[in-house]
Amino acid sequence: MSHIDLNSINLYHIVHIDKLPLILNSGKAGRLICDSHVQKRHRLGTTIGMSKIKERRMNELTLHSHSDLYVGDCVPFYFCPRSIMLYMFHQNNHPDIAYRGGQEPIVHFVFKMMDVISWANQNARRWAFTDSNAGSRYFNDYCDLSDINRLNWDAINTNYWSDCIEEKQAEFLVERSLPWFLVKGIAVYSLKYYNKVCDAIADANHQPQVKIKHEWYY
Repeated sequence: MSHIDLNSINLYHIVHIDKLPLILNSGKAGRLICDSHVQKRHRLGTTIGMSKIKERRMNELTLHSHSDLYVGDCVPFYFCPRSIMLYMFHQNNHPDIAYRGGQEPIVHFVFKMMDVISWANQNARRWAFTDSNAGSRYFNDYCDLSDINRLNWDAINTNYWSDCIEEKQAEFLVERSLPWFLVKGIAVYSLKYYNKVCDAIADANHQPQVKIKHEWYY
């Protein structure tokens, strides 16, 4: 692990901008919650992603490192912005994605991995990371940071991923939910969405810095 600074690793969670009020009003001070809880509580707002894979994550796929924990019972993160899923939203033509609103309304929440792990350990929330897409039937997962080098960091960080699609989609997973105050920053596509996000979080107890990061989009 000598060549990886654990404190430098960021995590990225993407949502449609109209989910922001729901996140901020969840719990006492806002929180992100896993897909299985979203479904049970019939949360409103635009759902993104592939419904078939969401179902698989909630009802079929469990973690090897926590054998009773379903992938869909975890809040998911990527290790990079500009994800492959975002590209699919940009293309706007995938037959398994009902969402057709494009990439522009999608916002990135940025977290520090070590902050997330510290909070999870203090609050009895299990966590793990995968070496590829956790929605596939073939992935390895780990819950020990000594295994972080098992991830293909070149694939994760590349902008040219046609030959490493699965490895680029490595995930970090946290059981059930995560508090809003752990969000370190929010990245948006344009000034239009910068203003929308700033308005949405104006009354929040925690207001992470919002930045326009057009290079994080396609």
